[in-house]
Amino acid sequence: MSSIKTTDYSDNPNQTEEKNRIEPRTLYLVATPIGNLSDLSPRAVKVLSEVDFIAAEDTRNSAKLLACFDIHRPLVSYFEHNKRQRGEEIAAKLEEGQSCALITDAGMPAISDPGEDLVRLCGERGIRVIGIPGCCAAVTALALSGLPTGKFVFEGFLSTQKSERRDRLAFLAKEERTIIFYEAPHKLKNTLDDFLGAFGAKRKISLCRELTKRNEETMRTTVGDAVQYYTEHDPRGEYVLIVAGCDRAEVLSAEPWAEWSYAEHVAQYLSEHPGIKTLDAVKAVAKLRGVPRNDVYKAVLETEEP
Repeated sequence: MSSIKTTDYSDNPNQTEEKNRIEPRTLYLVATPIGNLSDLSPRAVKVLSEVDFIAAEDTRNSAKLLACFDIHRPLVSYFEHNKRQRGEEIAAKLEEGQSCALITDAGMPAISDPGEDLVRLCGERGIRVIGIPGCCAAVTALALSGLPTGKFVFEGFLSTQKSERRDRLAFLAKEERTIIFYEAPHKLKNTLDDFLGAFGAKRKISLCRELTKRNEETMRTTVGDAVQYYTEHDPRGEYVLIVAGCDRAEVLSAEPWAEWSYAEHVAQYLSEHPGIKTLDAVKAVAKLRGVPRNDVYKAVLETEEP
């Protein structure tokens, strides 16, 4: 029987240094601060200081960040509008044996970011990808929201097309998990209006802005009150919006079969699925309604008794 061996590097600086050495033919995803520069980890500084080159979303912004830590490595741009060509160029350099750190303007690269395409390309080419964890606005805001964190979905930025955005929100109206959105200040009021139409005024929401910066603020309120607040105040800073999931009872009450008995529901299911066995229909109905299978089966048997 094989055993899993682990190594503790904490007591041996040389081993720690060996563990964190920069490897050739490797892409490093390096999280950068979302506001407070002190959040850049020592490991991130080491990687950025020692890779062969750095790919950045905006080389001007990244140059300022790197200068603060006295990091001087070659910079290449990698963003939405050049990701196809530049991604191939970066992958080619990695295949030649170089190392690269990918950074975005703030937070974790490849999250709601064109870096996901580069990661996919490296995976297809067999190029190693290593994550250097750190700041992520979505997770930080979720933790601050006061809303359930056990299960959540990340939506990022909604579509700029009004019909697509509203269709997506209509779909999410029945989502039971906590939902995370990113939004720019000049779009916030319209997005909150759309939230009001999709989620209703009473749905809980947390609005986090300027995370880790001087004017950081978290507002825990309802969608209706958020709409009212921003009719009187101008949005400022980048926002992370955390919306409570739909209550399951609310979801079920909106279904057309909400008023049916278990037996009626099974009968309807059988009529819509010719050839299906009664027991399979019972299982399907129990799953839809979130109730024990035996309860549904018992109800069906009672209707069949003479």
